[in-house]
Amino acid sequence: MRKLYFVLSMGCLATGAFAQSAIDAYRFSQPDLRGTARFMGMGGAFGALGGDLSTLSQNPAGIGVYRSNELGFTLDLDVQKSTSDARGLKTSDNQTKFYLDNIGGVATIRLGSSVIPNLNFGFTYNKAVSFNRRYKGSIDKLQTSMSNYIAGIANNQELTVPDVETTDTYDPYNPNDGGIQAPWLAILGYDSYLINPKGNPNNPSWMGQFGDRTSGKANFDVTERGSVDEYNIAFGGNISNVVYWGMNFDIINFDYRLDAGYGEDLTGAYVYNPTTDIVAPTDSRWRMRNAYRANGTGFNYQLGVIVKPIQELRLGLAFHTPTWYNLTETYSAGTSMQYYGQNLSASTNDGYPGSQDYNFNSPWKVIASVAGVIGSKFIISADYEWNGYKTMKFSEANNYYGGGGYWDDPWDYDYYSVTPAALNNDPYAYENEDIKNVYRHTDTFRIGAEYRVTPSFSVRAGYSHVSSPVESKAKNNDMTIFTVGTIPNYRFDNDTNYITCGLGYRHKGFYIDLAYVYKQMTSEYHAFTPDPKSSYQSPSAKLTFNNSRIVLSTGLKF
Repeated sequence: MRKLYFVLSMGCLATGAFAQSAIDAYRFSQPDLRGTARFMGMGGAFGALGGDLSTLSQNPAGIGVYRSNELGFTLDLDVQKSTSDARGLKTSDNQTKFYLDNIGGVATIRLGSSVIPNLNFGFTYNKAVSFNRRYKGSIDKLQTSMSNYIAGIANNQELTVPDVETTDTYDPYNPNDGGIQAPWLAILGYDSYLINPKGNPNNPSWMGQFGDRTSGKANFDVTERGSVDEYNIAFGGNISNVVYWGMNFDIINFDYRLDAGYGEDLTGAYVYNPTTDIVAPTDSRWRMRNAYRANGTGFNYQLGVIVKPIQELRLGLAFHTPTWYNLTETYSAGTSMQYYGQNLSASTNDGYPGSQDYNFNSPWKVIASVAGVIGSKFIISADYEWNGYKTMKFSEANNYYGGGGYWDDPWDYDYYSVTPAALNNDPYAYENEDIKNVYRHTDTFRIGAEYRVTPSFSVRAGYSHVSSPVESKAKNNDMTIFTVGTIPNYRFDNDTNYITCGLGYRHKGFYIDLAYVYKQMTSEYHAFTPDPKSSYQSPSAKLTFNNSRIVLSTGLKF
């Protein structure tokens, strides 16, 4: 039995004041299956085929397959459904989005040589990733409270009352006084009466609202928006119609936005009463909202080759460098609460968002492909893709502010191989080590087929499977998960599956393709990190995402 007011141990929690986390690294690098309707109808298994606008950003050697010019574009209708399940309590949400997924063209220069018949140039715009997702849920029979989590942070960091009641004007992620980063999650908790000090104000024991006789429920809602937009500049050709090669330069526009809400309705919560100046049991109803945005630009390079040793067989191989990003992020958070008949509110940094600039490298990627072509009627193709999520990395931007922006001993050093000395040389050493502990490399398998029913009409089908990027230790709640700023919630994705089919029509140089794409993915939502040292786990829910997309492409080859 826990003693009254005592919080979970939270022995190795950070302050929540750091600007990045492993969760952000994956959020910026999560995969998606998008492209032309022909590409999608075959499950994206196009790495050894080429001759399609989508292949410029998959295996750029596909541009070498072209023997004529092409202009085309792709539209996409995405119907999304999310369901949360917290011990049988289910909540659903729906939204529908419309996208321009792809537009571009390829120009062919015929050289009249049997050794090098042609050189090709291409430019495409691709919506490589859509972040648009929305989900919500309710969690009943709480065993602990986020207020106890915040109090655990304050205790672990040995925060004093002056630390959290400061009236200084801070940029919360780049302190302008040369001191420590403002512990905004603890400040917000203190201002909202979510946490209260017990004992000496200069050496207090911090208490949350959840005690021996407290009960209640929680609710959450998350809206993600934004996209990764690629502008591809590709160049390639072929050698004797046997070896096809290509290279692609991607200029990336990145925009991610998160609006996350979490709240609790507690009975018998221990809350400070400003009227009586004591902490006493009462009903507590409070909500916290976090707004977060990361946006910027990046670039990467891709190199690929397709070999056709015989007419019936094609082999493909492509290498993708990381995308080197320069990003700017902003945060803000606020709370609203009802205690003792009063409606109160608080916000971080007097309502002004904090900001931070930094660099980020996405994973390396390798794609190996094989395709069989039987006569002029049937194609079957398969891809294997390796994503090196452990190679994701943060680094400081040129205008990084540094200079005392970190707490002394903010982490449990026994958990990390990085030494405190390494932090002096790399301000992101712990975040990068955390990436290696939380995430693993993923495997993606794609298979697709196309059958030409008539010279003009084709049918297609495909399947794609993406393995979970999360290490089992993290997924099984056996480690502390560090999050960013005042956003304690996070989501871990499990395996993702795509089932696709499509139709295609060709008449002379004109084509029109239609595809249906069904995507199914489950995830685990956590309101805040579980405490590996306690049997009381954080409020969590299983999320199921089902997306149905209708993709239409049309274009002209000439």
